[in-house]
Amino acid sequence: MDIFTVLLIYLEAVNLLTLVVFGIDKHRARVHRERIPEAALLGLAALGGSVGALAGMFLFRHKIRKRKFTIGVPAILAAEVLFFLAVIFVASGEPFLR
Repeated sequence: MDIFTVLLIYLEAVNLLTLVVFGIDKHRARVHRERIPEAALLGLAALGGSVGALAGMFLFRHKIRKRKFTIGVPAILAAEVLFFLAVIFVASGEPFLR
């Protein structure tokens, strides 16, 4: 299995997990149960789950009024895109700057 396949499987798994955790937290909020800490939600986004976090925010209408999330999650996504593009570029063997 090459690095790209491993990376893709990892990203799919962490984004699905993040989406599910956002859904669980929204459910807990509705039924007034113990919540998942915001740091954990943002941490999952930072570990590669920012697409799942954005999907969870809009699908469940969760954390969409919190600046920490409306600005933070897209910023994490932008950083992740740049990071993964750099990883792919370096792994391809192409020179980074010509």
